[in-house]
Amino acid sequence: MRQPGLAAKPSRYPLPPPFNRARHVHLFPRRPVSGRLFACLVVVVPAMLVHPAPWWQPTALAAAQPAAATNETLPRSTAEMRDAILSAVASGKLADLKSALELNEMRPDIGDDANGEPVAFWTKASKDGKGSDILLALGKMLALKPAQVPLGRDIENNAIYVWPYLAERDLAQLSATEESDLASLMDPSEAAALKAGKRWTWWRLTIGADGTWHAFRKEK
Repeated sequence: MRQPGLAAKPSRYPLPPPFNRARHVHLFPRRPVSGRLFACLVVVVPAMLVHPAPWWQPTALAAAQPAAATNETLPRSTAEMRDAILSAVASGKLADLKSALELNEMRPDIGDDANGEPVAFWTKASKDGKGSDILLALGKMLALKPAQVPLGRDIENNAIYVWPYLAERDLAQLSATEESDLASLMDPSEAAALKAGKRWTWWRLTIGADGTWHAFRKEK
């Protein structure tokens, strides 16, 4: 302890002068970020924020399924055509499908071997000669959600809605819900034959985003 009145002795180890960044600028050289590095940061950092999971994980590489749609979110024109078909289903008369067909500018695709008027063709192809099974199939299909498939270059009207959505699914990898939906459409033997063949060969209905009824047919 220093006694009062005595001057302090100089330290054997003098303190360094205060830090001054301007004086020590040589210790912190400014290195400009290269163009390539900056471009990598711009691309990689936002991608990491949006996709936190590593890109190599199997879930990130899984094949994309067709977009799911619901009957409540259909475009207005598509919903109107669906309602017109369901009106015929509710009446129980196959001939009432003519009202929906008259909304079309063209005849829908009803099969490779089909000729003439659609209602007459469906009547002849039905099991009872009245079209009851055709109407039943239509009702079951339209009760399920459709698959949304892009087609064409028109951004606003390039969507095609496919009923049932199962027609666009991998039949070998159906979920429990999809298996239940499949069972609601057909009997077990038909469902087993579909899965054994690994492709959809049952009825398929397609309506465009503009309300055009494109097809109602069985696939071969």
